[in-house]
Amino acid sequence: MVRPHLPLNALRAFEASARHLSFTRAAVELCVTQAAVSHQVKLLETRLNVTLFKRLPRGLMITPEGEALLPVLRDSFDRMADMLDRFEAGHVRDVLMIGAVGTFAVGWLLPRLPDFQQKHPFIELRLSTNNNRVDMAAEGLDYAIRFGNGAWHGTEAVHLFPAPLSVLCIPTIADGLREPADLVNHILLRSYRTDEWTAWFAAAGVAFPAPLAKGMVFDSSLAMMQAALQGAGVALAPPLMFGRELASGDIRQPFAVTASVGSYWLTHLKSRYPTPAMAAFRDWILEMAAMGG
Repeated sequence: MVRPHLPLNALRAFEASARHLSFTRAAVELCVTQAAVSHQVKLLETRLNVTLFKRLPRGLMITPEGEALLPVLRDSFDRMADMLDRFEAGHVRDVLMIGAVGTFAVGWLLPRLPDFQQKHPFIELRLSTNNNRVDMAAEGLDYAIRFGNGAWHGTEAVHLFPAPLSVLCIPTIADGLREPADLVNHILLRSYRTDEWTAWFAAAGVAFPAPLAKGMVFDSSLAMMQAALQGAGVALAPPLMFGRELASGDIRQPFAVTASVGSYWLTHLKSRYPTPAMAAFRDWILEMAAMGG
């Protein structure tokens, strides 16, 4: 319950003074006089019956009581500013928190987001990337886009599209590859999923040469592809996510063979009641996915 006659001017004066440890610099920020800031802080101290600052010959020293109050005020002012910033042209912008696998975010989602923003100008989408390991509740996410089999505890998962893996490498390496067995002469870059190269060699009809499992291990295909671009080895990654690199010729796919080890999924917590912004994003991304991934 909000108390009546909350001394907002006094609270703001205290917060600014605490950041600057100076009434004078706080006054400059707030566009008032130094005496006015000092007066407001004194009023707050009287109301709370505590001392918030020790007045020193040169500046201020915050007391334990002031240190206890400061983070609460900072959080409150930040939240108020965030809400006020969400108003635009008589509308409030809904905030939508999306977490996505970095490879998906860069290779598929970002090029399409202008279309979503054009269709939904009053939804403010905030995107964070991860390596497929995410705590939706702790991170406050409305949705997480993940790669796998769709089975994550406590979540609803909607299938977007598969992303089969294939061999990707720089042209100088690709020129020397005539058949999958030629990979024995190259370093195979790996992800933390240990079965991917085994699955690809099986799809190619070749027994996996276990001694080749010695390349660097990456937690994302983005980092793996950067290593491949620098000639560090041969990557196994979804070509769908690296269309620009393939189109430019910087990367080649020497074999048509692919291995399906998972799909991309749109997930949300079962305990999370869908908002209108969530529904809009769900409908949009499913429409985009249906257009061919």
